Amino acid sequence: MKNQRIAVIGAGLMGHGIAQAFAAAGHHVDIQEPDAGRRSAIADHVRGNLRTLGADVAIADLIRPWERLEDAVAAADIVIEAVPEDLALKQRIMAAAEAAAPAHALLASNTSVIPITRIMEPLVDKTRAMGTHWWNPPYLIPLVEVIQTADTGDAAVAAMIGLLTAIGKMPVHVRKDVPGFIGNRLQHALWREAIALVQNGVCDAETVDTVVKASFGRRMAVLGPLENADLVGTDLTLAVHEHVLPDLDRTPGPLPLLRDLVAAGRLGMKSGAGFRTWTDGQREEVATNLAVHLQRLDGIEPS
Repeated sequence: MKNQRIAVIGAGLMGHGIAQAFAAAGHHVDIQEPDAGRRSAIADHVRGNLRTLGADVAIADLIRPWERLEDAVAAADIVIEAVPEDLALKQRIMAAAEAAAPAHALLASNTSVIPITRIMEPLVDKTRAMGTHWWNPPYLIPLVEVIQTADTGDAAVAAMIGLLTAIGKMPVHVRKDVPGFIGNRLQHALWREAIALVQNGVCDAETVDTVVKASFGRRMAVLGPLENADLVGTDLTLAVHEHVLPDLDRTPGPLPLLRDLVAAGRLGMKSGAGFRTWTDGQREEVATNLAVHLQRLDGIEPS
């Protein structure tokens, strides 16, 4: 797994973070970004992250930006696309990457929810194509979901898992390609019920967040949901489910409250209001608290 050449397509929040994770492990990374302003800012973004982590800023020198995809993937052993969540765009990117990259290169998509099978439809050789769903920020969150399609070869999956393990990540094998994979299905099932509680007048949004953060959220880093079920007993879990599951929200699509917020321009922190209202100071406080928390979990004392 040493001296692998990594190509990342897209230098947004996820793309440059993925590039940083590989560079920090000593791999050379070629990153393609067509936007000149964003491309020129890659090195500064990465160096800023490294300074915050107390790491050597020279790591950023292992990342080389390119304007053209063909140049970025020409010598790649691994290609990871990290472009916006647009199926047609991702299909075009992966087809272009397959045509320009070496025949041995593993091809991966960093989509959060789009089925990998759909993204890889245009490819000729689907045996080396898979999903690698990283979590934000990629250089701090250890988990990467490696999604295997019906066409992905077992050896390709094993190679990707081995590489990610070697750079210090915690890859998990998603054996069936379903929308949202594992993490986002679990996360958004919780979000749907949270929105329903507010929509139905059970509580306000701040109360939902407080309940999660001050109760089961505190133990989730060391106690997963099925570990917890085994801890309390499957018999108690069954008894609770008999009472509560019939009353949980089952809306098949997005809830009306969420649609109404978006229609009203209440887009969350970026617009100053969503489920809750946000000042600049509050937004900065949330971002700072999250960064500090993640660094400490990673054994880094925040500067």
